Amino acid sequence: MAFQLNKQSVQHIPFNLPSIEEDEIQEVVATLRSGWITTGPRAEAFEKQFAAYVNSRCAVAVNSCTAGLHLALVACDIGPGDEVITTPYTFAATAEVILHAGATPILVDVEEGGFNIDANKIAKAITARTKAIIPVHFAGEPCNMDEITQVAEEHGLRIVEDAAHACGASYKGRKIGSISDVTVFSFYATKNLTTGEGGMITTDDAGLAQRLRMLSLHGMSRDAWKRYSATGKWHYDICDLGYKYNLSDIHAAIGLQQLKRYPELQAVRKKLVKAYQEHLADVDELILPSEPKNGEHAWHLYVIRLRPGLTSLDRNTLIEKLGKFGIGTSVHFIPLHFHSYYRLRYGFAAGDFPNAEKAYAGAISLPLYPNLSLTEVEYIANTLRGIIRSARLRATAYVNAEVC
Repeated sequence: MAFQLNKQSVQHIPFNLPSIEEDEIQEVVATLRSGWITTGPRAEAFEKQFAAYVNSRCAVAVNSCTAGLHLALVACDIGPGDEVITTPYTFAATAEVILHAGATPILVDVEEGGFNIDANKIAKAITARTKAIIPVHFAGEPCNMDEITQVAEEHGLRIVEDAAHACGASYKGRKIGSISDVTVFSFYATKNLTTGEGGMITTDDAGLAQRLRMLSLHGMSRDAWKRYSATGKWHYDICDLGYKYNLSDIHAAIGLQQLKRYPELQAVRKKLVKAYQEHLADVDELILPSEPKNGEHAWHLYVIRLRPGLTSLDRNTLIEKLGKFGIGTSVHFIPLHFHSYYRLRYGFAAGDFPNAEKAYAGAISLPLYPNLSLTEVEYIANTLRGIIRSARLRATAYVNAEVC
């Protein structure tokens, strides 16, 4: 029996669409009309509300997760001559901030069959120069934080969690953002909670938070709100060599409304994931993601993998075929050691991180966002199943022809 694939009436299902509603729009309009559009009362409110959401004592709003990771390393006094352990299976920002701080990234492979750093391999990578670990909660799945924390404590290392994908995730009942020395979140346009561009640093260390806030705005003792508001004073001091990493009130206005809607947005994501799981459960050629045993997934991404040896299709061909049926996809991520900068600088080669390479070879990120409909999920799943089974049938027909 042949599988007939019919393109549905919609022209294109994009890989991602932000969920922006009238409340966000009106909050931005109110900000513009308020006369205060840079870092001010809305950014401060966003910090307080986000800290409460993740059960952290302090939060510092910044203009990107990249900026937040860089600030975290600098505030933790990590610099030239130091080493920071992280994973090859991440976006370039995770490693580049280590280099911007003057330190050296040391890559540790991911778990076999997974995407997160293998906590059992971290200890072997530690040297006298190691100062910190940056675990990455890929796709929103929390890393094994107990093991990572134990290794860090044994060797006196800082933990800076890259939680760009993990807003709303939890590990053993604790929200990501409340576990380690520092955690950094992303509010980029594609993230579960967006401010267009933006990020947040959380920590329970009030002194560290104060330094992070100061460094985020040129090392100044007072920000503009403290200097130019009705109760502010003009005088300030430059206390340290800082950066221009602050988040504006315009961006924070979006974040405040997104945070109000966040439980609802996450509930929709979980419903969509459940639909994917049900529709794709019978496709043996695919490895589907699953809820972690020790925590709650944030479901920033829904990443499937082609199971090796069960289909003649490769990942790139499958993506191309899905595109012809109007389905947008992406690949997260090209491992760091495959990029020319890191390959040439550190001499990396194929085979250096075999688990990361196996994960990458078959990984496809399918559309997952609140404005995606269950009908669209069903169409994506049925199209995916049809493409894979058609390839299976062609392979069978070829074998039968050879036998005859």
